[in-house]
Amino acid sequence: MRFIIDNLHKFELKCRHCTLKREFMRLYLATTNKGKVREIKYYFGDVDVLAYTDVIDAFEIEENEDTFAGNALIKARAVFKALNDENAFVLSDDSGISVPLLGNAPGIYSARYAGVDASDRDNLLKLKASVLKQNVKSTPAYYTAAIALVSRYGEQVVHGWMHGDVITEERGTNGFGYDPIFIPNGYTQTLGELGDDIKKKISHRAQALDLAHILLKGSYDK
Repeated sequence: MRFIIDNLHKFELKCRHCTLKREFMRLYLATTNKGKVREIKYYFGDVDVLAYTDVIDAFEIEENEDTFAGNALIKARAVFKALNDENAFVLSDDSGISVPLLGNAPGIYSARYAGVDASDRDNLLKLKASVLKQNVKSTPAYYTAAIALVSRYGEQVVHGWMHGDVITEERGTNGFGYDPIFIPNGYTQTLGELGDDIKKKISHRAQALDLAHILLKGSYDK
């Protein structure tokens, strides 16, 4: 009887196209950015996803690494430690936009390009102004996403990229951050104009989350 129960338990973990059973899964996002929370929840429709602030108070995390991967790990480690839950899986995203014309700025400083307490709007306006100073209205750019996954099973990081152009005309409201001024390669609309179904397929974060989803399932099956 014990053998049958144990195997039934394993089957439950691997069923539904290898998705994770909600009653066994706790996936926390190491972010307070509502746009990111919404996007990641949309992507992981088969898993219960919570912002870490749903269970503990928000706290400051110093991001002092010089890479997206390094900063993603800092955040995931800090939240995993603060949760004090050995069953928790913590997912952290560090992402940003890089413009070669501007020396790949803002890069890892994308979330604070206009200052430490800058809003998404402040950052977008500064990027527009920086591009306009170069006497162009459109220039190549690319997004990078690093996704860190931290749990009792270890630490892992995956990446995704999306290339396109930054423009100086804001278009669309379906998104956050720099979405209204970024047109991905192969499209004529900005990320602010494209629907979630399309962005889920092409975005830098979607590519990284695809890999993170695989790692998440692999970690839980250990």
